[in-house]
Amino acid sequence: MINDPTLPPLPAQPEGTPWPTDEWPTGELPESIRDPVERLFEKASSDPDAYGRTDAFLVVQSGKIVFERYGAECGPQKTYPSWSKAKSITHALAGIAIYKGALQLHSPAAVPEWRDAGDPRSGITLEQLLRMVSGLEFNEDYENSGVSHTIEMLWGEGKPDVAHYAASRPAEHKPGSFWSYSSGTTNIVCRLIASALNLDRSRFEQFMRARLFDPIGMRSALPKFDHAGTFVGSSFCFCTARDFARFGLLYLRNGIWNGTRILPEGWVDHARTPTPTVPQEEPMGYGAHWWLGLAGPGSFSANGYDGQYTVLVPEKDLIFVRHGASEAQKETVRDWLAEVAASFN
Repeated sequence: MINDPTLPPLPAQPEGTPWPTDEWPTGELPESIRDPVERLFEKASSDPDAYGRTDAFLVVQSGKIVFERYGAECGPQKTYPSWSKAKSITHALAGIAIYKGALQLHSPAAVPEWRDAGDPRSGITLEQLLRMVSGLEFNEDYENSGVSHTIEMLWGEGKPDVAHYAASRPAEHKPGSFWSYSSGTTNIVCRLIASALNLDRSRFEQFMRARLFDPIGMRSALPKFDHAGTFVGSSFCFCTARDFARFGLLYLRNGIWNGTRILPEGWVDHARTPTPTVPQEEPMGYGAHWWLGLAGPGSFSANGYDGQYTVLVPEKDLIFVRHGASEAQKETVRDWLAEVAASFN
């Protein structure tokens, strides 16, 4: 597992601050930070043309909720769609399966569709799937401006068995040589985890709750499964903003929760270590099922298609959770989140 000394250190839970397994501790921002953050929130929430609809914005610093605002008809108890933030949850589940000894990161993935030794896909590893360098053909398009494998997988012919649909895509590049963001590879990973642990749909959800959600207090989590029993980890896990923040805190605390290791040692560094083949024109870097650099160097984030974000800034011991409907305004929202981060010491 990776332990990269060049990455910013991950902060520990401050002494005397309780872990939010049941209730979140709260704190107050100093006026010098609170006022600009309040102004920035009002700016975004009052300008839907520029920022889309803002449903929730939550800030955790040093393990405490220090800022929390909601849009109309929203609130702390409402659950919000993850969209691709679920990919980062899938990364956690893969780590837990590795921790149990059920999966190996650098061995060829046991994918039935690639069983033939002569198949160019037969050597694709879990690591390559998690870093989006599998080489599989997959068009990640939500507008259906031509061929959209994402739409076909989630709502079309692939919907009954999302992993089979994705695994049936042909090889387009040599594995490891070409980065291409793909929801399909995540669903292949989800099926790999279930198969390695010999879990059907019901037992897989029990595994998710027992090994990840329940220990950190994510009691609102509602994962969705396809007809074949595979967790649709590319896209579908509903949670409250506070529970998405709990998940963020697990990663900001290096996979440890209240003294118990949930994720393997080095697994968070695995998530935030850059994948070298990401093209320069991509506005953010990419690690392993986590995006890099949204709120400045060293930050990493779980990002959703429609403007959903869980952003971690280790140097400031800071977590942002933002939900809304901003597909057309994603770049503006990302710039806004970076501006909010710059307001903090």
